[in-house]
Amino acid sequence: MRTTLNISMPPLQKKNVDRMIKEYEYTSTSEFFRDAVRALEDVKIVQDIVASEREFAAGKGKKLRSLKDLM
Repeated sequence: MRTTLNISMPPLQKKNVDRMIKEYEYTSTSEFFRDAVRALEDVKIVQDIVASEREFAAGKGKKLRSLKDLM
């Protein structure tokens, strides 16, 4: 199921969005924004992985005996 989202932005920002849509060959404004959201989601995942690796390296890891230990 899809939903519609309306956003407001300054004219210069809209001009930059239109330029990037053409430059990166997006087929629509919606495709551009969906890709931008996915990219931000990917950044968050990488940040979470890096934080987990740091915790593990600092000895804060937890040995799991089963999947139930994750809960």
